[in-house]
Amino acid sequence: MCGIVGYLGPQDAVPILLEGLARLEHRGYDSAGLAVLTDAGAVRVAKRAGRVRDLAAGLPKRYAGHLGIGHTRWATHGPATDANAHPHTDASGRVAVVHNGILDNAATLRARLAERGVPLTSDTDTEVLAHLVAAATADTLEEKVRQALGQVEGTWGLAVLHADHPGEIVVACNGSPLILGVGNGEMYVASDLAALVRHTTRVVMLEDGELATVTADGFTTSTGKGAQEIDVDPDSYETGDHESFMRKEISEQPSAAESVLRGRLDERFGTTHLGGLNLDARESRAVRRVKILGCGSSYYVGQMGAGLIEELARVPADAEPASEFRYRNPIIELDTLYVAVSQSGETVDTLLAVQEIRRKGGRVIGLVNVVGSAIARACDGGIYLHAGPEVAVASTKALTNMFLGFALLALQLGRVRDLSVADGRRLVAALEQLPGKMKEVLDTEPQIAEIARELSRAESLFFVGRVRGYPVAREGAQKFKEITYRHAEAYPTSELKHGPLALIAPEVPTVAIVPADELTERNIGALHEIAARGGPLVVVTHPEVDLTGLDVRRIDVPRSEVELDPVLLTIPLQLLAYHAAQELGLDIDKPRNLAKSVTVE
Repeated sequence: MCGIVGYLGPQDAVPILLEGLARLEHRGYDSAGLAVLTDAGAVRVAKRAGRVRDLAAGLPKRYAGHLGIGHTRWATHGPATDANAHPHTDASGRVAVVHNGILDNAATLRARLAERGVPLTSDTDTEVLAHLVAAATADTLEEKVRQALGQVEGTWGLAVLHADHPGEIVVACNGSPLILGVGNGEMYVASDLAALVRHTTRVVMLEDGELATVTADGFTTSTGKGAQEIDVDPDSYETGDHESFMRKEISEQPSAAESVLRGRLDERFGTTHLGGLNLDARESRAVRRVKILGCGSSYYVGQMGAGLIEELARVPADAEPASEFRYRNPIIELDTLYVAVSQSGETVDTLLAVQEIRRKGGRVIGLVNVVGSAIARACDGGIYLHAGPEVAVASTKALTNMFLGFALLALQLGRVRDLSVADGRRLVAALEQLPGKMKEVLDTEPQIAEIARELSRAESLFFVGRVRGYPVAREGAQKFKEITYRHAEAYPTSELKHGPLALIAPEVPTVAIVPADELTERNIGALHEIAARGGPLVVVTHPEVDLTGLDVRRIDVPRSEVELDPVLLTIPLQLLAYHAAQELGLDIDKPRNLAKSVTVE
């Protein structure tokens, strides 16, 4: 969500901070700001509601310094205004703070400060941190920050500079990620690798509860950890020849699929190699239930994964929104395998669910895309998705690799139970063929774009599917609503006649998922019910499905094995949403009110 950048070194900090903020725009934000410590020892702050480019255009002349912090804010406490934008300062203007996360006791602290006559100039929770740091009695800035944090409750990733402690920035994190970048005689701070990769690939990923003091010459952390080299291509954070990150990431799905499958398929025994799970065959056989936890698209692909696991491993499996899980005081069973799904590995609702499971003695594995992320560190093991950086808010290639991660897990669990070697080999062969079939789907983009332009004119749409097709429909509706701002609702096809059929009308299109499977005839029957009520139909299906007698716009995808059909059926829905949003002239990579990495509850 919010983004943090920081710089200390011989260069002018301002251009580096602005560049870093621009590289964090994909996270979602509504205001931006900078604070620099000038060579004269003064803290100068510039901030405003709107985009980073608006902040840059309005910077005062001779606004420079060799040490500074910057922020993009996604509103939680108070609307998007200049006053509520970060950084926030104390009453003297000598302390500046940027903060990601939420302080749960902010109202109490604000009231306490007001009673002491401290002037509060914003509606935010973050402002209290600046005042608490300024009032701290410790000698060092790190200890001042530690004293301040001892009074707050909640989550934070923060960076603090102080005019009385020139030459250093103190950072801390708890439930919200922060990364240090190590340069040559200069240091960087960021909440996301995207802001660092053009400058350095030597990084320190801070742990929850950790503080660090950063100077131009290096850093010290409260845990004493050192820097590590990361393997990342800076160009992967650029759109290249594509008009947007989402379009680039849709096109990267075949290669991303190859990456997640590489080295993990065992054709001889019809199984998979997943050493990162830290589960041997005996422990895998002891699993009696699988519970999948995720948010948004990760939850919907978790539903697809649950179906796969039940089909292949024949153990009960279900998916649940991670945001609800811990609040119902869940019963944690020792023979249940819990699976946490998150592209960023920093989704706070999912992270808190993982911590609750671990606290109660459960075993939890992660399906995450970002190596070294908080969820990856918190889990007992897992499967890295190897999708490469995903920048667009709407997930595409990471979601595809999540599905493939579940396929790998389901196959391994199935083969230690009753799934035959012949069925295992059948699925291994199908997985190897999926990247090529994904390319076939992408080749139909011109036809899908034409249909999308028609759908963009609708104010409301239904997405429907049955069994394997229902979570595909849910994900399709999610994509459409989040980047087109049209109302899109998903239902099991069988549920239409139990109420939603009342809304079918010529101005309400239905996108139906109709694979060639055991429910094809029943799905076609439902299409006739929709058509009889004048509802326009778009059908995502397989070439052999006979839709004679129906007036539909048809999108054919190649067949795979029936268990793997959902991943190929999902890709046309990504393209429908993308081209509908493009037709409407919307900002596809940064949909309103949303964020890429949701690090607040």
